[in-house]
Amino acid sequence: MEFDFRTLPQAARYKLMGSSITPRPIAWVTSVSAAGVVNAAPYSFFNMMGDDPPTIALGLLRGAGGGFKDTATNIRNNGEFIVNLVCEDQAEAMNVTCMDAPPDVDELACAGLAALHSTAVAPPRIAGAPVSFECRTLHLLETGPGQSVVIGEVLVAHVADAFVLDAERHHLDTPAMKLIARMHGSGWYARSTDLFQMARPNYADWLARADGGTG
Repeated sequence: MEFDFRTLPQAARYKLMGSSITPRPIAWVTSVSAAGVVNAAPYSFFNMMGDDPPTIALGLLRGAGGGFKDTATNIRNNGEFIVNLVCEDQAEAMNVTCMDAPPDVDELACAGLAALHSTAVAPPRIAGAPVSFECRTLHLLETGPGQSVVIGEVLVAHVADAFVLDAERHHLDTPAMKLIARMHGSGWYARSTDLFQMARPNYADWLARADGGTG
């Protein structure tokens, strides 16, 4: 079945994209308002975009009133934010920070979470997060009314010691982090426990096998 996004209403477009582009990693973003209030909110329109410079992208949708949400406003004002990754143990706390709290409310306090000082940016990190990336805005693109895409440069990464297998070789125990991802409908998440591995093919080897199979 074909769906013409040029004619569909916004809610339909969201459902179709959100239900099919999964699983999506969760960026648990911490930022600071102009008044110094810490904001924390999860965003699943998020991923790594490059390594030179190290860049991530965040898709920030409009708020219920049609304008920018607190996170987007804070990033627009000061250009700094933290991307904390979400482990299964912190899923419920992350869910608390989803709520529509007023801008003057510290969601970390509501969720019973502690904040940790950052190295290169003003916003704090979330204590207990397996990984936290300190980011500075490279580009901010307005893609619609109250909607934007933020391209951020990662300045500093914090990885919990328990997940560092070899610091010199930069090997991490990713499965042990038990990261969760966003799935299709409202309130649906996935665990990263059912994994499989495939080696990247080499074209010359593939060609040799293909030629051998036709002989």
